Amino acid sequence: MKKIVIAVTVFLILVSFKNFETNKNLRINSITEIKQEMDKENIYQFKVQDLYGDAFDFSTLKGKKMMIVNTASECGLTPQYKDLQKLYDTYKDKNFVIVGFPANNFGKQEPGTDTEIAEFCQQNYGVTFLMMSKISVKGDDMHPVYKFLTQKSKNGYADSEIAWNFQKYLIDEKGELVRVIQPKTLPTESSIIDWIEK
Repeated sequence: MKKIVIAVTVFLILVSFKNFETNKNLRINSITEIKQEMDKENIYQFKVQDLYGDAFDFSTLKGKKMMIVNTASECGLTPQYKDLQKLYDTYKDKNFVIVGFPANNFGKQEPGTDTEIAEFCQQNYGVTFLMMSKISVKGDDMHPVYKFLTQKSKNGYADSEIAWNFQKYLIDEKGELVRVIQPKTLPTESSIIDWIEK
């Protein structure tokens, strides 16, 4: 009988110790996850300038889904402006926005000034979605917004490189990057529509 009591006692001590170690590891993992979440940035920290020289604060878009896209006026993909505008017209009243950033990084296909770009977008495609001042989306002079979009250490989602004009980044209602879409994929592609509508 004494041996049984000792065996049960030893067993209970071992189980308690194992539970303590498991809880300790869970606490450590939780602390690590919380720290990573706190270190992760979001789009709302950025302030930029629009095509008309006005300041624009991304925090005004809190609670909305957004697509951020680097654009160019003299690119084979420039007709995507039409698709972007169609998408915006369809979903602008359903918590969705598009933010365009003209960039001259690929084949020097966006040589114009902000005024010229604004005129081109309006005259040729009737663009009414948000268009920001021309920036650099790669290289040593990469704009901070694009550093956020392309670096996992900042966005918490993925590292990516801008492949060409009209690469798209989807941002959720919390201002966090959730998907990177290659330039040739049309903005009206079904998986994008599904994401907007869900």
